[in-house]
Order: sequence, then structure tokens, then C-alpha cells
Amino acid sequence: MKIDRNIRRKRKVRAKVKKQKNMLRLSVFRSNKYIYTQVIDDFKGVTLVSFSGAISTAAFVGEELAKKALKKGISEVVFDRGGYRYHGIVKAVADGARKGGLKF
Repeated sequence: MKIDRNIRRKRKVRAKVKKQKNMLRLSVFRSNKYIYTQVIDDFKGVTLVSFSGAISTAAFVGEELAKKALKKGISEVVFDRGGYRYHGIVKAVADGARKGGLKF
């Protein structure tokens, strides 16, 4: 049941993100120990920038990803939270990315 709810939530989020065409996607994956972030170009099917780190440094991971993205000329993205609630660690990554200079 819990997995089904997560999959449904993930599909809803992805559908909303895909409606915003011509935008790069900042995707977040959270495991028990680490957080993984990437900026993806869905039209080309390519990951442009990625950064990962420990869960405890989620805000730092967001800031570093933003710095790497700005170096490549990426300043505006759509935030894809996966199936995760926008709370705690996922929110810290988003706030760190905003602090680093990304707009979404």
C-alpha cells in the first residue's frame, strides 16, 4: 500500500513537471544514507549536472548543484521531488538550490 501511494504521487508530480515544456528538470532521489540530485534535459535524454552527498548535508548538496549548474549556464529549472513529500530533506535541497542561484 505504501509503495502504491508513493508511485501514484510520483506519477502526479512527473505529469505536472512534463507539462512545463522547454524546461530542464531538477530531480531528487533520496536513499536512507544519501541524497542524489541531477539536472536533466528530458528532450535529449541527458543528465547535464549531478551532485550527491550525505542526507545530513542536504542543503549543501542543493547549493553545490546550483553552483555547477550556473557554471554550465543553467539558471532556471523545474523541481521534480520524485514521490517524496516537500518536507525536511527534500525541502532543504530545494532551499539550498535556491540559495545557490537556481530559479524554480
